[in-house]
Amino acid sequence: MEIGREETQLERYDRNLVELMGELRVALPGVQVLFAFLLVVPFNQGFRRTTQFEKDLYFAALLCTLLASILLIAPTVIHRLEFGRGQKGYVVRAANPLTIAGLVVFAIAMTCAIALVTHYLFGGATAIVTTCVAVLAFSMIWFVLPLLRRRAAARRDTLP
Repeated sequence: MEIGREETQLERYDRNLVELMGELRVALPGVQVLFAFLLVVPFNQGFRRTTQFEKDLYFAALLCTLLASILLIAPTVIHRLEFGRGQKGYVVRAANPLTIAGLVVFAIAMTCAIALVTHYLFGGATAIVTTCVAVLAFSMIWFVLPLLRRRAAARRDTLP
């Protein structure tokens, strides 16, 4: 619980749900744009010139984007199905891991997409470097740094 915040459990669920839906409003347009791009790519005449590796990478990006969409939209579906049944706590608890999983898969999809584009345009060496930079950036900025901060805060909270 945050210091200085006095709220009931239901108020906390309300706040958490509002925050979660706001976060999804940020993530979902990115997923939708990538998905739309990937759905159009095979109809481009240049797509015929891709290697089998690039086609496999494309398919991985497409499937990851589909899975990210499913996972990131799921909290809204759960909320709609549970709406008015007094299950807001369940909705918040179920939505959190779905959202985190959706963001992980979205990071993988974006990494596959950047690997595909760089491999197609510049070849293997540039694609490898770019993909490694993307993996490092996603890992550090989206996950490692926040988790390190969380771990440090937990240690501070347990000190006498």
